[in-house]
Amino acid sequence: MSLFSLEGKIALVTGSGQGIGLALAEGLSEAGAHVVLNGRDKAKLERAREALAGAGRKASVAAFDVTDQKAVEAGIAAIETEIGPIDILINNAGMQKRAPITEFPVEGWHEVINTNLHSVFYVTQAVTKRMVPRKRGKIINIGSVMSELGRATIIPYTASKGAVKMMTRGLAAELGKYNIQANAIGPGYFATEINAALIADEAFSSWVSSRTPAGRWGETKELVGAAIFLSAPASDYVNGHLLMVDGGLTAVV
Repeated sequence: MSLFSLEGKIALVTGSGQGIGLALAEGLSEAGAHVVLNGRDKAKLERAREALAGAGRKASVAAFDVTDQKAVEAGIAAIETEIGPIDILINNAGMQKRAPITEFPVEGWHEVINTNLHSVFYVTQAVTKRMVPRKRGKIINIGSVMSELGRATIIPYTASKGAVKMMTRGLAAELGKYNIQANAIGPGYFATEINAALIADEAFSSWVSSRTPAGRWGETKELVGAAIFLSAPASDYVNGHLLMVDGGLTAVV
């Protein structure tokens, strides 16, 4: 369906060497987009690109650190010069650290905020200043159920994801007149490499299953539909929205 086609579009997905980012890149490429894989580990990105190319998909690699503003500006300029104008940006790069607030190291706070929040600003600024003159574009930020909910021992993460939600709304307010839509996806608990320890924790996994109406962890492929929708013409009148993909977790008490 043309409403959900991404043919001819270029999509940059940050943090797409593995996990959710890679799943989203795979999904967008299947919908026809040329995906640009981003992260700091170029070898990992190349392996992902090769796998996509082997499946007949269009993919490129742009390895740079999204927490370094100068590297971001140079990286975005290179993509636009060497590959083409970025039509879709998915700000997915993120991290998590856990500790009680009374013991949380200050350097850990800065690391989480730099990765989860500052990077979204840096990349979005570099991309949108090129989108605005073209008067088209899609920005998709990866929030979390923690954009709406609090949980002990992850205060920096919750703060960063709450800020991402409000940044998304601010972008919608500012960029809508340029035919640029800014939305966010709020994943619930998903089975990824970085959650391996939690998945292996029987008590925690049991809590996730009991707390989520779907009764289980999510699979990364289940985020793809939301990403395609928010990247495609189907969402041209959707702006400033946080779409929860959480098995119903935030809908119930």
